[in-house]
Amino acid sequence: MSVFPENFLWGGATAANQLEGAYDVDGKGLSVQDVTPDGGMGPITDGPTPDNLKLEAVDFYHHYKEDIVLFAEMGFKVFRLSIAWSRIFPNGDETEPNEAGLQFYDDVFDELAKYGIEPLVTISHYETPLHLSKEYNGWANRKLIDFYAHYAETIFKRYKDKVKYWLTFNEVNSVLHAPFMSGGILTPPEELSKQDLYQAVHHELVASSLATKIGHEINPNFKIGCMVLAMPAYPMTPDPLDQLAVREFENQNYLFSDIHVRGKYPNYIKRYFDENNITIDFAEGDKQLLAEHTVDFVSFSYYMSVAQAHNPEEYSTGKGNIMGGISNPYLESSEWGWQIDPVGLRLVLNDFYDRYQIPLFIVENGLGAKDELVETKNGYTVNDDYRIDYMQKHLQQVGEAVKDGVDIMGYTSWGCIDLVSASTAQLSKRYGFIYVDRDDNGEGSFKRYKKKSFDWYKDVIASNGESLDD
Repeated sequence: MSVFPENFLWGGATAANQLEGAYDVDGKGLSVQDVTPDGGMGPITDGPTPDNLKLEAVDFYHHYKEDIVLFAEMGFKVFRLSIAWSRIFPNGDETEPNEAGLQFYDDVFDELAKYGIEPLVTISHYETPLHLSKEYNGWANRKLIDFYAHYAETIFKRYKDKVKYWLTFNEVNSVLHAPFMSGGILTPPEELSKQDLYQAVHHELVASSLATKIGHEINPNFKIGCMVLAMPAYPMTPDPLDQLAVREFENQNYLFSDIHVRGKYPNYIKRYFDENNITIDFAEGDKQLLAEHTVDFVSFSYYMSVAQAHNPEEYSTGKGNIMGGISNPYLESSEWGWQIDPVGLRLVLNDFYDRYQIPLFIVENGLGAKDELVETKNGYTVNDDYRIDYMQKHLQQVGEAVKDGVDIMGYTSWGCIDLVSASTAQLSKRYGFIYVDRDDNGEGSFKRYKKKSFDWYKDVIASNGESLDD
């Protein structure tokens, strides 16, 4: 018998800005993604430029029906997608929403329902409306709380009978490392004070609690979670100072889930705030809101682990990840330098569950790789055994965590259909089970092809994970 629960939610995950395209269709406004053609960590342009692959992405906007058919063929129980904030409120601060944008997601949810696929919706996935960035400096401004709450209330009401599972912010802790992509903060990172950065963090956390409150009032059956970037760290040596470096690194991330779940700022952050002259400005009602409207579950992305040391300058720094860290000599790396650590996923699951004792959801995990489309007697495919190996080993560790007693709601692999990379804005960095004919030059037919991993994942879902031991 499978170790996975009978109601385990198998599926895949995407983000509107990396998937939909149609950046200027049906009244959509610009988002921060439309001015970062080199990826979320790259330079900002004055406006959309032809080299920004996200403008067309893989055109899910016009291909969603055929894509959902393929998801259904794999047996998806859930599909994680985000709503593009600027498709609903083009500038982000309007009073009335854009009906065409609302209707698009109605159509997508109706199509998913035809195949019995539950939507898992991220309310804000690196898609702050560009106007909010330029006019208000993004989440550095408290006014965004009200704009976000109005947006969240609008979609909660519209889709209250179509969507059960919600995430408030994607990788909310990433704002510390990518303030423009994650928080729409236009101030250059080198000029952004820690005071202003952590005040922006506070605004997002309050907004998340407010959205949770609003959502539960609209539909008490909503399951609303937070979403963090999980990255476990190992000490480079047994030196206690290296272990202390690990603790300090991991506390930067735990801060976000601790507040979402426990409803208050933890004691360990107070020393950091004191030593860095940070004083969080709490408006009236903030503490009560955080305390009374905590999340129903914790979701996270997991791609890699890092190592830490008290003297990091003596080691080589890992490549590819958003948070930084030291290369682990015991681990192999992907083509983009992301270290591959299946056991780390089991550790994350156990650490989160021991800490919070509420359900967990793995909503991103996968391998970015350069795929080659090849012709066979049955058509075209990609022989991505490397992806199958990566996912099999990670999912086996998820099974081990289930045996450990961890309550896991589901697993949505990242980029279940090829999309544009968030970190590099490339299409050649592919994650999907479905190959999309489009390249880094913006050329291609957008035709979809099943990779070898398509049938592998189909078998995993059909057997509820039993095939992982074959």
